Amino acid sequence: MDGSAAAGAGVSAGVSVDEVLADGAVHSLLQPIVDLASGSVVAYEALARGPVGTDLERPDVLFAAAREQGRLAELDALCRRSALRAAVTAGVSAPLGVFVNVEPEALDAAPLDDLLGICEAAPDGLRVVLEITERALASRPAELLRTVQRVRSLGWAVALDDVGADEMSLAFMPLLRPEVVKLDLRLVQQRPGPAVAQIMNAVGAYAERNGATVLAEGIEDDRHLAMARALGAQLGQGWLFGRPAAGRTETLTHAPLALAASPAQDWSGVSPFGCLPAAAPLRRSAKPLLIEVSKHLEREALRHGSTTVVAATFQDARHFTPRTADRYRELVERTAFVAALGQGLGSEPVTGVRGAALDPCDPLTREWDIVVLGPHFAAALLARDLGDTGPDLERSFEFALTYDRDVVTAAAQALLGRVVPRLSSLGATAPRTGAVVTTPCPDRAPDAAAAARIADVRGSLLLRRALAATTNGVTIADATRPDFPLVYANTAFERLSGYRAEEVLGRTCRFLQGEGTDPASVARIRRALAAGRECRVTILNHRGPQRTPWWNEIYLAPVFDDGGTVVQYIGVQNDVTERVAAETDLRRERDRAARYAEQVEELAWTEPLTGLLNRRRVAEVLEEVLWEARAGGGAAAVVLLDLDGFKAVNDSFGHAAGDDVLREVTRRLRGRLRRGDHLARLGGDEFLVVLPGLDAAAATEQARQVAADLVAAAAVQVPGRDGPLAVGVSAGVAVYPGDGEDFDRLVSAADARMYAVKHATR
Repeated sequence: MDGSAAAGAGVSAGVSVDEVLADGAVHSLLQPIVDLASGSVVAYEALARGPVGTDLERPDVLFAAAREQGRLAELDALCRRSALRAAVTAGVSAPLGVFVNVEPEALDAAPLDDLLGICEAAPDGLRVVLEITERALASRPAELLRTVQRVRSLGWAVALDDVGADEMSLAFMPLLRPEVVKLDLRLVQQRPGPAVAQIMNAVGAYAERNGATVLAEGIEDDRHLAMARALGAQLGQGWLFGRPAAGRTETLTHAPLALAASPAQDWSGVSPFGCLPAAAPLRRSAKPLLIEVSKHLEREALRHGSTTVVAATFQDARHFTPRTADRYRELVERTAFVAALGQGLGSEPVTGVRGAALDPCDPLTREWDIVVLGPHFAAALLARDLGDTGPDLERSFEFALTYDRDVVTAAAQALLGRVVPRLSSLGATAPRTGAVVTTPCPDRAPDAAAAARIADVRGSLLLRRALAATTNGVTIADATRPDFPLVYANTAFERLSGYRAEEVLGRTCRFLQGEGTDPASVARIRRALAAGRECRVTILNHRGPQRTPWWNEIYLAPVFDDGGTVVQYIGVQNDVTERVAAETDLRRERDRAARYAEQVEELAWTEPLTGLLNRRRVAEVLEEVLWEARAGGGAAAVVLLDLDGFKAVNDSFGHAAGDDVLREVTRRLRGRLRRGDHLARLGGDEFLVVLPGLDAAAATEQARQVAADLVAAAAVQVPGRDGPLAVGVSAGVAVYPGDGEDFDRLVSAADARMYAVKHATR
């Protein structure tokens, strides 16, 4: 959609916007996008046109007319469908790509899930690049970031359009992480100046860090081409390569569209502090230091100016003091975008500052965060409240001050993912035009009045147009009434629920719940509805009168009126039963693998008859004990035990009886050891005890006392035909550090003393 300005353009006398939308009278022309190095066409941009021969054929006039009548969202959706049809008809297929535009004001007016309704129309393998501008992110950051993530999960790419037309585009580049950066045509067509240098530096830095592709628009002659290359563009489009046409440009060669892939990340539920790497060093401080660090980062944002995004969370509205408000007014004037969140803060705490009232359960309520992000600067203070009581200024936090751009970007996305949408200036949105008031009726079918209202809702052209392409179930609930009764349900929801719309409207979605539905998931939904915030939950539902269980991935998004009050909730639902089953099977396989790994590890480190540590493992344990003793200036000891008379048991009664004796001796030895002591069987009838944490001055006496207790406890008698056979124990003790400083020396010393005891006893 190559022109949506021309505000104030009049409506055509020959054809109306209503007729264009009713007849689908929009077509798309394709303009080639060329690899500047090879001259090959790698993609086409779809450009919308109205009915041929009418005043509305020009896109600027068509979009202005739709804007006047509040039909912009419908027109934008129609143009996207037309774009993909044109690409298919013209034979644009993999490995080529097609660039499809999204009107920012349409993003602000329509449910963002509608964007994904065109997914089913895209041919398999066709690389689709969704073009958006920074205006969309500034209006609805939370929704757009989530939509970009879902678009990428489908294998599509994102292009940031009109870069250079507004400095805000440079500020939001790191947040959107577009695979393609489209330079505004004025950059290649006008004389270079300081602004061009600023844009060139910012785009170059971003492309170098992220591997993004730079595309220059408006290339009409060789001079423009030279300027595009000088600005770092790899791709180009403009009349030099071909004017918009209905088909492919066959006079040029074609080549694959190669783009670096950005990760399809999901920041829902993530807090900025949670974005820190596990190994990040944390510091502790009371609140005064954090206040000064926050002010310093605010000054850094002012220094970097109009290409900078600032986002912060204040825990509670009382911490957003009048002095803080003054500083944030200055930030609004001198930076690109400012957000402030906290319990009790509204959608606009200070004029120009975007915000949101945090749910008390949100982890952000326990954090103090400030993020400053721009093309050439990234810093964040990420702090977590340690829960101290007492005066506010004496409260302690653990925190990190990071300049890692990836961490700072993720933290900024986590904050902006909670910002309340800016209200649209358009008069018609799908949720608002479908708004009706119903009396809640959760346990019975709707009455005749409700049925009339159903007909009114289902007769809405806007809803039918916007939702016709999606296979997801979509519902609209009235948030102004108790229990949030449904006032709209699309055909896909009828299939998912197993009920006709007439049977569900006026009721709440609780009728889908039943046996096996997780109460914690239900509680999450209730908390989100009570707080007026969005929510995504996968929950077990039941379909139709037969109550067939199915897994529902449901996304709930609030719709606000002009006063900032939640008036409706949109629910988008998807049957993910197969995915949940696959994930469950995968978890079971992982559990089985983990148990097997534990068994293998146990066999590797233990002796199978008694379950005691084997020689290899006890050697490692002793080395750890010696290292701790060495570091702490303490002592440790080993006790070597050898059974006396054990051979006679084997000779008289067999090895099975001998095994019984070994297990009984093991049981008795275990019963006399301390919790931190270690017992091992070295082989045959030899046992080794490791005694850590002994007092250096009394270690020898302590070890000898333990040895004497073990000798007394382990002696057993085996009944025989000619009387009992006595099995005794001989013990030898060796102490670190006097008798040795490693396993071999200590065991050797203990062995020598044990044999001396054995011979003396004989």
